[in-house]
Amino acid sequence: MNEFFNGPRGAQFDAMYYWDQFHPILAAIVILLVGWIIALLVAAGVKKLLQKVNTNAKLSSATGRTPNIEGLISKVVFWFILILAVVAALNVLNISGVSGPFSNMVNQVLVYIPNIIAAVVVGFIGWIVARLVRAGVTNVLSRTQLDDKLSSEVGVGGISQNIGEILYWLVLLLFLPIVLSILGLTGLLIPVQNMVNDAVAFLPNIFIAGVIVFVGYILAKIVRGIVEGLINSLGVQSQAEKIGLFKNSNVGKFLGSFVFAIIIITTLIVAFEALGIETISQPATAMLNEILQAIPNIIAAGLILLVAYIVSRFVGRLVAELIAGTGVDEIPAKLDVQRFLGQTKVSNAVGWLIVFFTMLFAVSEAADRLGFDQISGLIAMFIHFGANILLGAVILVIGFWLANVVANVVQRGEYNSSRWLGSLVRVLIIGLVLALGLRAMGIADSIVNLAFGLTLGAVAVAFALAFGLGGRQPAERLLSDLLDKAKKEANQPNPLYQPPTTNNTTGSSSTASTPSTTTTAPSTTVSSDAKPADSAQVNPSQPPVNKPFGSTGENDEI
Repeated sequence: MNEFFNGPRGAQFDAMYYWDQFHPILAAIVILLVGWIIALLVAAGVKKLLQKVNTNAKLSSATGRTPNIEGLISKVVFWFILILAVVAALNVLNISGVSGPFSNMVNQVLVYIPNIIAAVVVGFIGWIVARLVRAGVTNVLSRTQLDDKLSSEVGVGGISQNIGEILYWLVLLLFLPIVLSILGLTGLLIPVQNMVNDAVAFLPNIFIAGVIVFVGYILAKIVRGIVEGLINSLGVQSQAEKIGLFKNSNVGKFLGSFVFAIIIITTLIVAFEALGIETISQPATAMLNEILQAIPNIIAAGLILLVAYIVSRFVGRLVAELIAGTGVDEIPAKLDVQRFLGQTKVSNAVGWLIVFFTMLFAVSEAADRLGFDQISGLIAMFIHFGANILLGAVILVIGFWLANVVANVVQRGEYNSSRWLGSLVRVLIIGLVLALGLRAMGIADSIVNLAFGLTLGAVAVAFALAFGLGGRQPAERLLSDLLDKAKKEANQPNPLYQPPTTNNTTGSSSTASTPSTTTTAPSTTVSSDAKPADSAQVNPSQPPVNKPFGSTGENDEI
């Protein structure tokens, strides 16, 4: 027995023992190595497959980001296969305490893999269907030239592509609940399913709103064509160009576009109501009602402006022709104010002033019709200010003419000083006229009054100082002469005075026989130095007799 264990067979038994002890470890190492190699190969194959499908570019165009989904999926596959190899190695080593959790995880993953594959297949099918729907809708709408019509008429481009994108995401949204149901993600499935149900229930409203918009658009185009044709057939464009309106535009297109916009706005409001979007439809409806209520006032205001313009142009042209026939255009040259007017004729200026003020009144009335009280008040204030400006301008023109006339009269004097005196008179009159004109215009009344008062005060003070200082001695002599003359004249009798005659009540026969006595004025001239006679004394009890100027006293009854 000892020979058996100590002999060659015993040595062979020891080798098998050690082989039994170490070959599981070697097998586990081989499994890990092979699993690692397989994981690398499979991950590389998956990555190449995803690169051929161009997964990263498609996700980037769909989400707007650049995720590396290819590398992520390849890494997941690599680690999954490596985990399988680790579990197999642990099972070979018979380490159940460690391999048990990994085995359970791998089993769950393996059980879930069919669901994942089914979800991927369904998602892929949904993606294919969505792409087909988008391509089909885009091609169909492109053939109808809807993009060109909307871009040229409404200013909206790429509508067919936008509709295709909407349907693309709508199809994907319909397939999303199926994918979530296959994966068993009930937490995400319920809200997504509710959202899809709401979207599907809302599709009829969307369809009805689309039909309303389409019909409204067609109707708006038809009405616009009718309005444009009617306006052009009536010759409104030529009449408008005759009065100076719509020279660079078309009346028919303007009115047609206006009607088109009103119909489109109404159509959109009805479409919003069909969609049940009250937050948009109610304010839009209120706005449309206000617009429709304002349309009569807008038309009335437009007619007021149009009629006022036509009438003012006619009246202005008529008045200009009448004024031109009277020779008013030559008055500025005679008044020497033509340089202020340039090449403009007075008749034309008057005609345009008539048009201008008539249109101001028309704009004020139109603003009242539209309810623009602030604009109406502003125009009324401007009209009042313009009337003051015209009055001031008339005062200035007349004043300049008067200044030139007076200056020319003064400059024709026989002395050399008449020239500068005429210029001085012109400047003084122009200054006075400027003050009056600015006061009439209402421009800085207080400043004009202050400047004019200070100027007159300065002139008065200067005259007083000049007369008081420079002419003191002549003034003294003049006052002395005037005083002496007044004293001499006070002592002289009045040559026109005749004393009254007294009758004697007891009288003698000689006086009684005489019916009347006539007193004649002395024929001799009384010198200025002679003193009055005693007979010329004035009786205080008798009032003086007033005689007409130039009477000599002869044959005048007392």
